[in-house]
Amino acid sequence: MEAILAKALTENAVDWVDRVYSPLVTLWVFLGQVLSADHSCRHAVARLIVHRLSRGQRRCSAETGAYCQARQRLPEKFFSDVARQTGRALESGVDPEWLWKGRRVYVYDSSSVSMPDTAENQRAYPQPDAQKPGIGFPPARIAAVFSLSCGAVIDLGICRYAGKGQSELGMLRTLWNIFRPGDVMLADRLMCSWTEMVMLKQRGVDSVTRLNKRTADFRRGQRWGKGDHIVQWSKPQKPRSIDRKTYNLPPDFLMVRETRVRVEQPGFRTTIVVVATTLLDAPYELRPIVTCSLCCAM
Repeated sequence: MEAILAKALTENAVDWVDRVYSPLVTLWVFLGQVLSADHSCRHAVARLIVHRLSRGQRRCSAETGAYCQARQRLPEKFFSDVARQTGRALESGVDPEWLWKGRRVYVYDSSSVSMPDTAENQRAYPQPDAQKPGIGFPPARIAAVFSLSCGAVIDLGICRYAGKGQSELGMLRTLWNIFRPGDVMLADRLMCSWTEMVMLKQRGVDSVTRLNKRTADFRRGQRWGKGDHIVQWSKPQKPRSIDRKTYNLPPDFLMVRETRVRVEQPGFRTTIVVVATTLLDAPYELRPIVTCSLCCAM
């Protein structure tokens, strides 16, 4: 962990002279503050004092000023770099038995956050045009790619909440370079998009999502059983935002497996979902990762 922090500090050109609140200690205290039921800085510093005394170290000041200043010295990019490098280090040591049929499965999901209403935040993350001036807080969209084998975040991004390329699909395009041929992307129903599924397939990456706006008709296509078939999804009409040459690059259709899956979890109501995937091999049992897909969609 110290090697990862040292690398992130060097890459972000962060200078540090504080002996109590080193980068590792500051990060540890900050994570504890976020995860604790009491989010106050005073409680976070009190936890550090208890930790130092338990290790025979000298008690530090209970004032929160030094901790707040140390936390502010860490740039935003530092936290994202540490998260990426830590996650990738964890994934590199994953036992092959934890993979799904020898393939890496990644979960993609996104959300939104609001931030303090400062002039700096408003400039970096402006509010949508529909928002009345002077009301609300600066919003941002966040997205992350999780490793299903170890549960760690291996890549993440943050952008403005509204604007061209700032949607969840737009964020996916900025993060999918982390995928390698043979990987599987697991996502919610919003990612059930013809264009993104085709572009992932061209990279050798399969996708598994819940069916979104389409209606599954299991009387059509190549039937493999009750509620399980392969169908062709035709290319959608050309949007005005792209030129004809770009539109002609993808194939005219995409082969997709649609399958009805019954998900049973102790303590939860049984749910039946229709899954769309570019995994076309009949032996593939999708139930283990469909449960994760259901969690993403909810």
